[in-house]
Amino acid sequence: MTSKTNQDPKAFVAIKKRSRVPGVMITQYVEELPAGKTTPDFTRKPMSVTAQEGKKGFFKAMVSGEPAPTVTWGRNMGEVDDPQIYKARYDERAQEHILEILKIKPDQADTYKCFATNEYGMAVCTAALKVIEVGLKKKAQAANANEPPQDFRKMLKKTVVVTRKKKLPPKKDGEIDPKLLELLINAPKKDYEKICADFGVFDFRWLLKRLNQLKKERADEQAKVVEQLENVKQIEVKPNGRAEFSLDMKLQDPNSAINLYKDGEPVPYGDDENSKHSLKKTGTKYVFSIKDPQPEDAGFYQLDVEEANVLATDFQVPDVDFIAKIKDVKAFESEDAIFQCVLSSPLNRITWSKEDSSLEHGDKYEITVSEDKLIHTLRVKDCKMADDGAYYAIAGITTSSASLKVEADPNGKGRKGTQTGNQDDLIKLALEQQAKLQKQKDALEAARRAQSEKDAADAGDGRDGSGDGTGGKTDGDEGDGDGTHKNLLTDGDDGNKRDDANDKKNKRVRTGPLVPDTVIDCGVQFVSGLSDTVANVGERAELSCKLSSETSEGRWYKDGKLLTNEDGVTIIKDGACHRLIIDCCKKDDAAVYRFEAEGRKSEATLHIQDPPKIDADALGKFTKPVIIKAGENAEWKLPFSGGAPMNIQWYKDDDELLPALNVKIETSATESKLRLVKCQRKDGGEVKIKIKNEFGTTEAISKLIVLDKPTPPQGPVDIIESAVTSVEFKWKPPKDDGGCPVTNYIIDRQQVGRNKWSNLGEIPGNNPSYKDSDVNPGRRYCYRIRAKNSEGISDYLQSEDIPAGVLRYPGSPTAPKVVSAFKDCINLTWCPPCDTGGTKIVGYNLEKNKKGTNYWSLVNQGGPITDIKFAVKDVIEGAAYEFRVSAINLSGAGHPSLPCDTVNARDPMKPPGKVTDLKLTSSNYTTFSLAWTKPKEIKGVEDEAQGYYVEIRSIENLEWTRCNAIPITLTSYNVHGLKAMASYWARVIATNYGGDGEPHGFDNYIIAMPPPVKPKFKDRKMKTFVVVRSGNTVRLNINFEASPVPQISWIKDGIPVPKHVTITNSDKGSQLLIPTSERSDSGIYTITVKNIVGQASINVEIRVTDDPKPPGPVELEQNIPGTVTLSWTPSPDEKRDDRLHYMVSKRDSFKHTWRTVADNLFNNKFTVINILPGREYNFRVFAKNDMGPSPPSESPVFGTKKEKGKFKVNMPETKSYDFQSPPSFIVPLKRRTAPQGYECYISCAVKGDPAPRVTWYRNNISLNTNTNYLITNVCGVCSLLILRVGPTDDGEYKVVIENKLGTSESSMTLNVRE
Repeated sequence: MTSKTNQDPKAFVAIKKRSRVPGVMITQYVEELPAGKTTPDFTRKPMSVTAQEGKKGFFKAMVSGEPAPTVTWGRNMGEVDDPQIYKARYDERAQEHILEILKIKPDQADTYKCFATNEYGMAVCTAALKVIEVGLKKKAQAANANEPPQDFRKMLKKTVVVTRKKKLPPKKDGEIDPKLLELLINAPKKDYEKICADFGVFDFRWLLKRLNQLKKERADEQAKVVEQLENVKQIEVKPNGRAEFSLDMKLQDPNSAINLYKDGEPVPYGDDENSKHSLKKTGTKYVFSIKDPQPEDAGFYQLDVEEANVLATDFQVPDVDFIAKIKDVKAFESEDAIFQCVLSSPLNRITWSKEDSSLEHGDKYEITVSEDKLIHTLRVKDCKMADDGAYYAIAGITTSSASLKVEADPNGKGRKGTQTGNQDDLIKLALEQQAKLQKQKDALEAARRAQSEKDAADAGDGRDGSGDGTGGKTDGDEGDGDGTHKNLLTDGDDGNKRDDANDKKNKRVRTGPLVPDTVIDCGVQFVSGLSDTVANVGERAELSCKLSSETSEGRWYKDGKLLTNEDGVTIIKDGACHRLIIDCCKKDDAAVYRFEAEGRKSEATLHIQDPPKIDADALGKFTKPVIIKAGENAEWKLPFSGGAPMNIQWYKDDDELLPALNVKIETSATESKLRLVKCQRKDGGEVKIKIKNEFGTTEAISKLIVLDKPTPPQGPVDIIESAVTSVEFKWKPPKDDGGCPVTNYIIDRQQVGRNKWSNLGEIPGNNPSYKDSDVNPGRRYCYRIRAKNSEGISDYLQSEDIPAGVLRYPGSPTAPKVVSAFKDCINLTWCPPCDTGGTKIVGYNLEKNKKGTNYWSLVNQGGPITDIKFAVKDVIEGAAYEFRVSAINLSGAGHPSLPCDTVNARDPMKPPGKVTDLKLTSSNYTTFSLAWTKPKEIKGVEDEAQGYYVEIRSIENLEWTRCNAIPITLTSYNVHGLKAMASYWARVIATNYGGDGEPHGFDNYIIAMPPPVKPKFKDRKMKTFVVVRSGNTVRLNINFEASPVPQISWIKDGIPVPKHVTITNSDKGSQLLIPTSERSDSGIYTITVKNIVGQASINVEIRVTDDPKPPGPVELEQNIPGTVTLSWTPSPDEKRDDRLHYMVSKRDSFKHTWRTVADNLFNNKFTVINILPGREYNFRVFAKNDMGPSPPSESPVFGTKKEKGKFKVNMPETKSYDFQSPPSFIVPLKRRTAPQGYECYISCAVKGDPAPRVTWYRNNISLNTNTNYLITNVCGVCSLLILRVGPTDDGEYKVVIENKLGTSESSMTLNVRE
């Protein structure tokens, strides 16, 4: 049976496939994919997200597949189809599919799925969302009390995932605090000592191996989420009062979750600086800060990206305050400035800083702490003006600030000194505080001692020192276990020492000197106590301290035993300084040393180290190179001494050697041997031994040289000469000479076509070249070269076939150059040709040509010239000559060179004088022209000028540039290639065969510009009014003349031109271009041309319009016999075109021709007179603008019939009617705006009986007698025509009509637009 799947490759199947991206599962729907088609896959799958409640969350994915797959989203417990909560989109620029969770809630913590689907398959992957709750969310219990029990299932589904950092294990006795390792992993090496000191670890070298292993593991973990991590800074309190720690970090995925923990608990943070914990990100720099830190903020902080830890820092808030704060300091330049403060409690270190950065101990700043840890000092060395500003001392969360004022040295010689406060007052404060602390400690110890005496019946008074506290280090008496020195002060307490045993394993407690209960008379004090010292075996060690009194005596103790000069030590008292010197340290000198004086004591530990050492003689022998022949064995041995255990490592060229077949290593407690078996040439190099123990490392280096035969000479074989009688070639020495110099080369030769190789002998090894003079013309030869040294002969280097006897002529030399010329001799020189023709140049032929002839004659009749210079003596005084030269090799003479410049055979001339009358004849933006007068000839002083050089330089440049490389003979020159408006200096130099004369230039610089011209417009016929059809291109070309180049500006109706208007400027004109005009482009355009001389402007009115649309239907009305009134609907263009008006034409049934009866009508009504009865009339109304008339609107036919009949007079009954009426306006005046330069009609219609008298006024001045206005009154239609509207026609126009029955008036305002 045949499967249907095999017949149809598109039949549905479900083939599971793995993606190259971990965590992606692909299901293929067909067995065989068509060509060019692929199943969906993820090129980047969505990453898990940890976010705070209320924030936005993003899942981002990138997919591939052909055809392009469709991406959908889902979750395990719920749907993602609510657009108010979830928003799925595609970012085309980043090619990412994004699911955005608008406001994260705790119940949205879930596993989310991303599906990519096309017709050939589906790919799916998952990502988790973890939510960090902010605060406690309690729901009203009353609301839940009435719910049925089954509703608890819904509550259980709302799982809130709150991440919790696994806490570090607690510190165990005898072990290192785990916090220390966490801090060291991310800290820079320079901070190791400082961090270890805080944990009581003073020798951390034994930690380095374990630390490096942890660092490597942490780096592998971080590499999964972090691309780059650097500049990690531990937490510090800044001068602004915030505690900050920072790091530079580049994430693999910018959406990775960043979590902050304190003592293992998550800490919510925001991006607002006003929040308690905030994160500020600038580029790749992350700064975490704690606002207004309090003692409860102290803790161990850790920063994680996803699940990888990237930073750990310990924030400690000690209970300390400033007894004496730092004070303002003034210092001169080059002096040192000192800031000092006194603390209420001992503190190992405080933070010193300026406004922008913390200060570190180094060349510029010296930070010191007193013995009792109370006085902290900052010394600013060699003050500069830049050191001005505020300085801060920060102890815990307490800050003290002061300013440093640096003043210039009034003497100007610089000085070295120190500016500080009152040192004695600070010491006194420190002693008082120390006494107070000691009193508190004594009271505590007294209470403990009393308790101890009560509990132990056999306990003494605490002075016998027989307890377990013999190793304690306090200011009291320390017994040595056998009751000695009981007469000393008994402040120490053994019970207290037992209580503090655990602390002493991590940190050595050193208290200050004892003081009595009152500080009125403190007695002798330690100015500086003992310090822990490290010394090597056999070296000198010294312990010293200084008392406050020079008369006080003291005693030295070693592990509680009194020391004297007989114990192998030297005890020296120098005033208040007391020193203990051990000249040659031994291992048993390592102990705790104590100095006591008048009840005060100070102690320190002497550590003796025994690093590896190598005897000088043995080291000298070891460092000598070991020279052997190939195949022999090489051996080294080196004795050493030092503390066990020793770690011995051998290296060759920085690669560690391990025991193998050809490597033998034997090591004992005092010696190590290395043996290399059957060495080859490649085994040569540097051999190094590294000896290391816990106290240090030492190295010794030797060298292995293996001698062998050389490698073959290096090719290719280059042909130096291939002549008819000889062949010369060269090669390169061997790449490896075998360890000893090459003494000879062995040459063999074979003629091409023969099998025999003949030996040509040996040549010295210092010249890798050979000349074979025993060759036959026309033959080809092949050569083998072998190198030879004292160890043997190398393999051969074989050349390509080298032909002999090929004629190749040399190329042409350079044109001869005239060195000097006299009346009887001309000296020439030239350069050899680049192409020698394959053989060496044996000489040159020199030819001459007398100017005016075509004959070249050979100068060197006696044979070729072997040099590249020659003195021609066969010349005639005053004659002009040209010379050329040709090269000669073994094949013959080549082509001659180009002839040299014409030279006259005469004695040298004197340089000419200065040119005169130098002037500028013309100039523009790129050129200017100079003219001058030839200098006069003065015999014996200045000879005649034969040419001129013109030189210029810009005003910014100091070097002159020669405009003409060849002297010109004319006394004028045009300088080209100048920059417009640039300033130049110019000068002219006269020259002849005797040299160049002195230059002559202008007193002022020249500006590259035409003569100044005030801007003016050149086109007198330029149009100032332009009408353009809408949609057409508007192009205005304005030509002007101005110098220098003016600034050109365009405005439209007083404002800048729109962006779609293109302005093109040149130095002679400007063009305004509107590619596609619109009606809104109408207006008055003003161009202003301005330069340093003046300015000019001109206005051009552009009117953009179109063919007008016809007016609406025309209606006819006859009010008065013999007239007809036409009215029509306005054209739609009337509102957009203020120049649109109307024209009325008529045609009667008698003449049948159209005649215009009215034009320039700006209203929508007109009365036609002279209407005869018995005729039919047709009327047309046109809308007109600057483009012309519109299609007409035709009126219906109008006519009155003329009845013919018998004349009959019907006498009507006579009735008396009174038709008199006061004057009134049928159509009043309307406000108008007329363009300047056009006609303007103002009209109105009146009635009244008797006919009223009409009077026109402008601004209350009668116009009836003014000849500038045409006033008509036809059948009550009163019109006023202004033939050409001007600015003076602006104003109020009024019509007054009156008869005997009354008066009426109508007014309007005429605005004239420019």
